[in-house]
Amino acid sequence: MSVLIKNGRIITASEDYTADIYTEGEKIVLIGKNLNVKADEVIDATGKLVMPGGIDPHVHLDMPFMGTFSSDNYETGTLAALHGGTTTVIDFILQTQGKSLLSAYETWKSRADGNAYGDYAFHIAVTDFNDEVKKEIGYFIDELGITSFKTFMAYKGALMIDDRQMTGLMEEVRDRGGIVTVHATNGDMIDYLVAKNKSEGRLAPLYHYLSQPEITESEASGRFADMAYNTGVPAYIVHISCEGALSAVRRAQARNQIVYAETCIQYLILDASLYEQNFEGAKWVMSPPLREKKDQAALWSGINQGSVQVVATDHCPFNWTQKLSGKDDFTKIPNGHPAIENRMELLFSEGVNKGKISLNKYVEITSANSAKIFGMYPFKGTIGIGSDADIIIFDPEEEHELSVKNHHMNVDYSGYEGWKVKGKCKQTILRGALAIDNGKVKIKKGYGKYIKRNKTNKI
Repeated sequence: MSVLIKNGRIITASEDYTADIYTEGEKIVLIGKNLNVKADEVIDATGKLVMPGGIDPHVHLDMPFMGTFSSDNYETGTLAALHGGTTTVIDFILQTQGKSLLSAYETWKSRADGNAYGDYAFHIAVTDFNDEVKKEIGYFIDELGITSFKTFMAYKGALMIDDRQMTGLMEEVRDRGGIVTVHATNGDMIDYLVAKNKSEGRLAPLYHYLSQPEITESEASGRFADMAYNTGVPAYIVHISCEGALSAVRRAQARNQIVYAETCIQYLILDASLYEQNFEGAKWVMSPPLREKKDQAALWSGINQGSVQVVATDHCPFNWTQKLSGKDDFTKIPNGHPAIENRMELLFSEGVNKGKISLNKYVEITSANSAKIFGMYPFKGTIGIGSDADIIIFDPEEEHELSVKNHHMNVDYSGYEGWKVKGKCKQTILRGALAIDNGKVKIKKGYGKYIKRNKTNKI
């Protein structure tokens, strides 16, 4: 299939110009003024923004958690992502303690194969680092193209590794050319506060937030950065939510350390006052929890200063019946929030339209930086000759309202119900195929493919 996009304003992380784009097969073939070529599909993008497809490097599809599974699988999750302008996601494989990394990979691969609408890649979460697992690291990087290794500093007994295991993993990943990412919260402190609140009968969703104060995140972020500095491994902290954690990142970056910071759309625009809505607050129970207004301001500043490189979602949706399992005990509420479809439009509306970030910065934090850090650049994350034809045509003026009534995520509520947004993704092109055209799906399940990534992890 060939596509000709006419008269669009093309925005990348570093460019802003008006031209035509011609794609053939899966690639961008020509870019120029008034291209005189025939195409199977012609899109007039006059008055529209033409940008690289979004990359969401933090999603959890069909993920087992607290006795249930996240409600979006690879079919529904990647399709919802395409509707919102995200063409590639990176999901997390979770190692089962006592088992190999490869067995976990095979489980997740079986869930994804033939089911995805959009492109996908994997991180691997190491929950039990030992001599046998150490031998698998090189194979994952060199053969499977999985170059990023997730660690948890919380969830003891299920996901958490100790500092000794963390150091060993960091050294092996460093030697093999990968990157270590982390959920940085102090699990022992949180477990203590959770037990204390439960023992005193404080069981509402508000106490999920109060059991994870800012210090639990800032302390763990600093400790992880110090371990990464000592070993020399490139490092990436996922879902930073607060000023304290950002300050720890800034201190590490000031000593010329390679440590990247990701935040999520919810931490930029929602705050902890939502937890005061009795059990309704369960909709926003996630870890880390939503924070304060001052943290939002710090994160926006961090984006513009270059301290925060990526805005993701940590998309991990659960239906209301699943959330209700914690109606009498906040510790039993499945942690997660639906946002895979909303990220691009919300960030444009709240960021670009309100003057908080530039158009180039928008592309940088939604696409280009993720592609660079996680080894997909320049075949993804930009608009250039030879790059994958992952392109969105975006109307910066169209106003619409977010609601469970019109979203495509497989979840029965919206975390942004009634939110008025200015800016809408009109067409999404994935590897040269018109995937979404004004809300209509034009590709079939299984078109999305697995992306084997390179070792590149510097921006």
